[in-house]
Amino acid sequence: MAALGVIAFSLTFPSTAWGLEGIGPWSFVTLRGVLSALVAGGCLLALRVAVPHRRHWAGLAVVGAGVVVGFPLLTTLALQTSTTAHAAVVVGLLPLTTAVFSVLRTGARPSRTFWAAALAGAAAVIAFTVQQSGGALTTADLYLFGALLICAAGYTEGGRLAREMPGWQVIGWALILCLPLCVAGAAVALPHESFRLTGHSTAGLVYSAIGSQFLGLVVWYRGMAAIGIPKASQLQLAQPLLTLVWSVFLLGEHLPVAAPLTAAAVLVCIAVTQRSRG
Repeated sequence: MAALGVIAFSLTFPSTAWGLEGIGPWSFVTLRGVLSALVAGGCLLALRVAVPHRRHWAGLAVVGAGVVVGFPLLTTLALQTSTTAHAAVVVGLLPLTTAVFSVLRTGARPSRTFWAAALAGAAAVIAFTVQQSGGALTTADLYLFGALLICAAGYTEGGRLAREMPGWQVIGWALILCLPLCVAGAAVALPHESFRLTGHSTAGLVYSAIGSQFLGLVVWYRGMAAIGIPKASQLQLAQPLLTLVWSVFLLGEHLPVAAPLTAAAVLVCIAVTQRSRG
């Protein structure tokens, strides 16, 4: 389940790049939130799911701030001036950051072997992405590093809540919680930004809303609840490389020679983290 989530997330940056071809960044993010909330709300209503307990709402607010609003907005703003390959540095650091958040929030205690493999995997991905960007930091990096921190918090809190309620309900209620903000944001942004529905922009909006923000998080949180937040987070070490592959096929970007070597190193690190004991 966690691996399926990673595959779904790996298409987020390419689909966002497609969406930005015809839709302004603020409009794209808010419409993405509205569309995914409508789908989630329809599922909750059809299955007559009870409203979460009062103690869950604070955690759902963190999930909403992290994965419904914060990460999509900051990465979308970054992708206006950054390539998908460079933006993948966020995902390269996200597994390690999520593992650290889980230790602080849930008291998880991964082994030294786990931490060594996690650090090695993060180093491999960072070295690859920095080398591809020429070692230069862009103005988009502030957005990217902010997205990294807020998304790690949303992942950790969602993984914790998924032990108490089904994962699809975690993201479903977080989307419903953010719906008024997204509707208000769309009402403000749409009159002031470009909005042109082409094949690419429509496909990008629909996939990012349903495939990435809803279905991807459904299986991701379920996987986190089953194998633990630290182990699940390390599967995302493969995400930047998957994103690069998609960017080649969907955006026409160039596949670097170093990609297969980095992929092999990352797969070894993932295998070690999954076999290590807490």
